[in-house]
Amino acid sequence: MLKGALLDTSFFLRFLNESDPLFRNADSYFQHLLDRKLPMYLSTIVVAEFCVGGRVDQLPMKYLNMLPFNVDHAVRAGAFRAAFRGQQAAPGERVIVANDTKLFAQADTTTEISHFLTADEECKKKYARLQEAGIKPTFEILSIRKPLNEVLGQLDFPDPA
Repeated sequence: MLKGALLDTSFFLRFLNESDPLFRNADSYFQHLLDRKLPMYLSTIVVAEFCVGGRVDQLPMKYLNMLPFNVDHAVRAGAFRAAFRGQQAAPGERVIVANDTKLFAQADTTTEISHFLTADEECKKKYARLQEAGIKPTFEILSIRKPLNEVLGQLDFPDPA
């Protein structure tokens, strides 16, 4: 059950670009969370990543709960990172990056977050590798590559003209 979501950088890159093929999906997820008054979290880590090519004033800040990276997150990130020691990246898979680990740790230690909303398919692989290492994260990955109506099992009727 969706009770709150951490939105990653790949989500915002799609959500803020109406010409992106995933814009409609990103917008649907955002509106769904907003309409149901479910909390949406923006990590300070995502702000840093976004600001590499964008500006913070482009983000819909009034709808988002800021999530600073703290000591609890750091401790959990260390445990997540330790789970990857000695593991080789699968063919075609990038080596885990610190920001993925930190964002996962934030989602895992924030009780109001049940889902990690992303367009990054690599996140699913990293999540699966955590599970293979015996770690059971408290959140699920939700890819905006799959339309919301398919996730919810709803029919997608066009708006009446």
